[in-house]
Amino acid sequence: MNYGIAFGTRVRKSPFFDATAAAGVTHFSTYNHMYMPVSYGDARGEYERLMNGVSMWDVAVQRQIELNGPDASELANLVSARDLSTSKVGQGRYTPITDHQGRLLNDPVTLRVSENQWWISIADNDTLQWCRAIAGERDMDVQVSEPDVSPLAVQGPLAEDTVASLCGDWIRDIKFFWYHETTIEGIPVHVGRAGWSRQGGFELYLADGSKGTELWNLVAEAGKPFDIGPGAPNYIERIESGLLSLRADTEDDTDPFEAGLERYVDLDALDFIGRDALIKKREVGMRYQFVGVKFDGEPVGTNADIWPITIDDEPVGQIRAACYSPKFKSNIATSLMNVPHNSPGTTVVVQTPSGPEHGVVCSLPFSSE
Repeated sequence: MNYGIAFGTRVRKSPFFDATAAAGVTHFSTYNHMYMPVSYGDARGEYERLMNGVSMWDVAVQRQIELNGPDASELANLVSARDLSTSKVGQGRYTPITDHQGRLLNDPVTLRVSENQWWISIADNDTLQWCRAIAGERDMDVQVSEPDVSPLAVQGPLAEDTVASLCGDWIRDIKFFWYHETTIEGIPVHVGRAGWSRQGGFELYLADGSKGTELWNLVAEAGKPFDIGPGAPNYIERIESGLLSLRADTEDDTDPFEAGLERYVDLDALDFIGRDALIKKREVGMRYQFVGVKFDGEPVGTNADIWPITIDDEPVGQIRAACYSPKFKSNIATSLMNVPHNSPGTTVVVQTPSGPEHGVVCSLPFSSE
């Protein structure tokens, strides 16, 4: 059965909306109260472009929370489970955000724009209200807002050549998660080496929403020699790469350790919201863990349902997202596996809609081994 989606003002359109429509977008989702393009009708072609060429994505739904003022740095560190005190201007860091009970609220990239200005580039959650509430209850001298900033991603092995032809060869020296403020044909942007794939690429943070179609067309023109095409954060590639998708791969009470983000949590750094709870959680240990599963059977389509995982007919975990991987020639999935069944090599049974299939727990990202 085919379903449609109604466009209205309650859910916002991206500055790139008209450009994506002209490029042939066929499917949208909603994310951070915005319409998000997720397909242009050629799933295999979009995957191949990302893996072997270059793809451009409207990811304006990746909204920014701006912290600005004398207490901006204090607030950034307070809401982040990672120590940001040594962050330099132009440097972004992957920063889990937790609540007072240590539950994972968001997993953004936090960018220091200037000495007392930060942008928190959020996943799908109402973190703006969280930051405002924390700042308000502590009477902090900081403005918390959503600026006019909308990311456009250029991803794939030929992304660097594309962005260099647009901005100049200086972009080749940008380090991962570093951003530089510049203009492209007079359009204000921050150019950074980043993006939600492991294929390499850049994000162009558009700082003037009225220029969305103009920037899209400039990127498309620069990418013509490299056969650029439209796409979106790719479902198959993100599973192959083991990239966490907040809320798709997590429960409401998942903590950063269970989500596989322990290396981004600085319990010995300055105090932050959730630190005491996370210290206790680390002592108690994980209930489950974000891991991969390879499983047998006919190639599955992209799956949006949760499938049970069992051992001897006892539930031991959940498939959270599954697909057939062209890279590994196997069905693969992200999962939450109960401890102690989360060790790589553990054999399990995946209860697919078409019947049970033999599976094995894997580390993330997936490998051919």
